[in-house]
Amino acid sequence: MLGQCKMRNPKSEIANPKSAIFLNFAPSKNKAEPMDYNFREIEKKWQKAWADNKTYKTEIDRSKPKFYVLDMFPYPSGAGLHVGHPLGYIASDIYARYKRSKGFNVLHPMGYDAYGLPAEQYAIQTGTHPAVTTGINIARYREQLDKIGFSYDWDREVRTSEPDYYKWTQWTFIKLFHSWYNKTSQKAEPIDALVAVFAVSGNAGINSACNETADFSASEWLAMSEKQQQELLMNYRLAYLADTMVNWCPELGTVLANDEVSEGFSVRGGHPVERKTMKQWLLRITAYNDRLLEGLDRIDWPENIKEIQRNWIGRSEGCSATFAIKNFDQNLEIFTTRADTMFGVTFMVLAPEHPFVEAITTAEYREKVQAYQHWAKNRSERERMTEVKKISGEFTGAYAINPLNGEEIPIWVADYVLMGYGTGAIMAVPGHDTRDFAFARHFGLPIRQVVSRKGETPVDPSEWEDSYDSKEGIMINSGFITGLEVKEAITTTIRKIEEMGIGYGKVNFRLRDAIFSRQRYWGEPFPVYYKDGMPYTLSENELPLELPEVDAYLPTESGEPPLARAKNWVTKEGYSLETNTMPGFAGSSGYYLRYMDPRNDGEYFSKEANEYWQNVDLYMGGAEHATGHLIYSRFWNKFLFDLGIAVKDEPFQKLINQGMIQGRSNFVYRITGSNKFVSYNLRKDYDIQAIHVDVNIVHNDILDIDEFIKWQPQFAGSEFILEDDKYICGWEVEKMSKSKYNVQNPDDLIEKYGADTLRLYEMFLGPLEQSKPWDTNGIEGVFRFMRKLWRLFHDADNNFQISENAAFPAELKVLHKTIRKIQEDTERFSFNTSVSTFMICVNELTELKCNNRSILSELTVLISSYAPHIAEELWSLLGNKGSVTLATFPVYNDSYTAENTYKYPVSFNGKMRFLLELPLGIPVPEIEKAVLEAPESAKWLEGKAPKKMIVVPGKIVNVVI
Repeated sequence: MLGQCKMRNPKSEIANPKSAIFLNFAPSKNKAEPMDYNFREIEKKWQKAWADNKTYKTEIDRSKPKFYVLDMFPYPSGAGLHVGHPLGYIASDIYARYKRSKGFNVLHPMGYDAYGLPAEQYAIQTGTHPAVTTGINIARYREQLDKIGFSYDWDREVRTSEPDYYKWTQWTFIKLFHSWYNKTSQKAEPIDALVAVFAVSGNAGINSACNETADFSASEWLAMSEKQQQELLMNYRLAYLADTMVNWCPELGTVLANDEVSEGFSVRGGHPVERKTMKQWLLRITAYNDRLLEGLDRIDWPENIKEIQRNWIGRSEGCSATFAIKNFDQNLEIFTTRADTMFGVTFMVLAPEHPFVEAITTAEYREKVQAYQHWAKNRSERERMTEVKKISGEFTGAYAINPLNGEEIPIWVADYVLMGYGTGAIMAVPGHDTRDFAFARHFGLPIRQVVSRKGETPVDPSEWEDSYDSKEGIMINSGFITGLEVKEAITTTIRKIEEMGIGYGKVNFRLRDAIFSRQRYWGEPFPVYYKDGMPYTLSENELPLELPEVDAYLPTESGEPPLARAKNWVTKEGYSLETNTMPGFAGSSGYYLRYMDPRNDGEYFSKEANEYWQNVDLYMGGAEHATGHLIYSRFWNKFLFDLGIAVKDEPFQKLINQGMIQGRSNFVYRITGSNKFVSYNLRKDYDIQAIHVDVNIVHNDILDIDEFIKWQPQFAGSEFILEDDKYICGWEVEKMSKSKYNVQNPDDLIEKYGADTLRLYEMFLGPLEQSKPWDTNGIEGVFRFMRKLWRLFHDADNNFQISENAAFPAELKVLHKTIRKIQEDTERFSFNTSVSTFMICVNELTELKCNNRSILSELTVLISSYAPHIAEELWSLLGNKGSVTLATFPVYNDSYTAENTYKYPVSFNGKMRFLLELPLGIPVPEIEKAVLEAPESAKWLEGKAPKKMIVVPGKIVNVVI
């Protein structure tokens, strides 16, 4: 697929100055294999040795402190890894290896988030079972991961699609189904205990996280049928079935999460998505609102991620209040955090899905309102929340009555109000709310000021350009609260509302319960069957309930999910099993716990394993999971903590979000209407079309013309207008994507430069947490560094040659400066500066012609976390029997780095001419003598005796002649 792009000047943008130092190296595509550092042979040798010897196998070892390092496990797509994927993996691997060398018992596992829509869509198209496709993709991922040299304990590998894994996802679901949340004890408790209370005293005094439920007595409870009791208990269960608004994609035949929808279409496939009410399984994650907020203060996460979660949970204190509706027998309930502004309400807004809309809309406005509802229902909540500049709405023809002043207020319907937050209705105060202000301006609705700063004269709101910030100030135009400050006015108004019996003080949350079912085949089956239309769970000894075979992976002709196609999808008693499957986040919500004890058939994980490993010490992954996986897994863990199974209530103690590696696209320039291509710096003289070209046939922005002609049939016979006999391509930093031909396969780079070079280069690109463009132009410099490191240990003929002599002070100084810097940088995850430090170290040791065993042995251990293959080989050549992985990190000795000399700037008549290194503390006469005897001085003295010498010890020397 061809793409057009407006180009920037590549010479004006160097994204990373450090990597830019290598941009002048010549292309190496035809470079002969270096005879010194044979990375291909070395890397294969040590990867096999690690696998054969299970070097990274981890067991509980109470003699060592534990450290649990975890990457967010990948979904194994058919495309495999590109160079952006391993960035976080390499960083966490460096840290895991480093912590081992510091004496920690490190758990560093890897597995696969194996359920996903792509495999199911491929199954629908081809009939290939998703398990087959997933298995092939996993094999490809494993091959790529092994090539990079990660220190994973592969004996702990998990795959979320395997029955021995999802047995415990099903087990957790059963526990959730049979639990309720006691707000008094602030924890989940067995539903049987709640049933026992109902039988004695009904639900009076029950302080629970639940759906709205009418009060009932013990006698009423006992008089209910089993079905009625089960229906009522569904209001309390932590896993429950309810009608809820969802994103429904008819083409895919399933419900989609908000992040799977964009502008009314599915992200995958671009199919139309509509909002509709469906019966779905949900997890009562909102029961944990306060604990999810409180826990953020006890974990070491990036502040922006914490703030995203705080906003997503959205705790707000305010009040619930009811407004009567003219000529309607029900009241409209709203939630507001600013009860003090009720005198400033000039209109009300209902969400398009609000149940009152149809009932209150007058005949005159019904057609427009219905059309608006139809339009709005296909927009995701995320779009409605973020697209603040798109103002839309319709008047219903109905009016509410302000309970504080009796004014009639027009009721509108608009999609900026969400049914899922608060009550799905708002009192609009355009004078003091930005979105209300924009809406009022757009539709010509009145704006009233009710808050003013002390001493300020109010201005006519018609002259305002935006709403008035009202967090502080004095109330005006506000009846009984006029003259009060904002904070006092809020509490006074809430008290008045409560006295009037039209509302009460309330804490509200933005977070919604998590929809937990999908109408797909490829997912975990629910351990649920139906009796008399009500759901019941299988017994735990019947787990796992395995995914059945089906004749097709599509919904049935009647619209039921694919599992309805399975033969005998019933219990042994003949009850129908649930045909929905669990969502993608089900398997990823507790996988970090299963890694602790992955082969345990009898329990999720043993108490011994969990008490030792506790929780993840370092979690590495993308920031895009802030409101999904990172919330769900915290909820999952807190629930297991409540059950007394998990010993920590937070799953991930420290989180690092690695930045994105962006693609560096290349472009060729076709003269419009021809098959002739003009080089970059000549393009302005022609009418041209910029076309993406495969970055793998471009080297240092120079196009391989022969490969380009063969690349696609349309380019056969192309002509080229060159500059200096070369075709120079343009470039642009963009998202790495197959459609932009800028995806770089790490396998190609490993084949060309080696895995250690790739590891170091990915770290060298820039700070770990920043996004940066991928550019292979700089990798040559890192490869040269690797060869230079190798040559420290070898003579000119590539023979291993090490000196057994005592190290010189200069060598010890270089080494210990490096030890200190690498330790500091690794601890603070500044891996790019670590790579720079290694380069400086090797350069300085090369200048010193150092091949001392003691120096190079410690350097080998230092670099082993970053470049493990070459380190293993050098460690072996040094005569060590065990893996360098088992070696102890070198101990820094500050006595070796203490400065005992000083380089004096020597000036003649005030002009600095050269530097002279002298021991610190020597007397001034000896400094003067050394300066005069220095060979460089002869040129400036010209045989004359100096008139005067000025010496400031440890500072400067100035010779006056």
